Amino acid sequence: MSNLIVVAYDDPFQAEEVRTRLRKLQQDYLIDLEDAVVAVKDDKGKVKLHQMFNLTASGALSGGFWGTLIGLIFMNPLLGLAVGVGAGAVSGALSDVGINDDFMKNLAATFRNGSSVLFVLVRKATPDKVLEELQGTGGKVIKTSLTHEEEAKLQAVLDATTQAATAGEA
Repeated sequence: MSNLIVVAYDDPFQAEEVRTRLRKLQQDYLIDLEDAVVAVKDDKGKVKLHQMFNLTASGALSGGFWGTLIGLIFMNPLLGLAVGVGAGAVSGALSDVGINDDFMKNLAATFRNGSSVLFVLVRKATPDKVLEELQGTGGKVIKTSLTHEEEAKLQAVLDATTQAATAGEA
């Protein structure tokens, strides 16, 4: 079962920086991400979702391959390619995997302008190493399917360096 974690940031770029760290951890096999989406609310209040995977492009690529293959069978590969790319792009744009887009947009719309929200769906992770990498990145845990203890531990890790830096400035 996957765990949903939603963290809000005051900075419009911080959520993307944390997602980049998570993707590096995924390359190191320390976390298995099912989905990781950054929602940015611009200064005008418009919410933009930055998906981890571009489904339209991958659908067009897959559709182009199958369309060409079918076109070769029926002696018209260019027509098959064109139809395949079009159908693949449409099906990719209409499909939604991972976290529901409407849920993300509606939740991100409730935050102040110029902020960002990171939505992560985690299949499994090595908690101690992942938490060590996320230490001090800031943010506030908004929603999660973690236990209360795990959620409190995550929030403490996110706040760790922020509190130390604030104490050092005083």
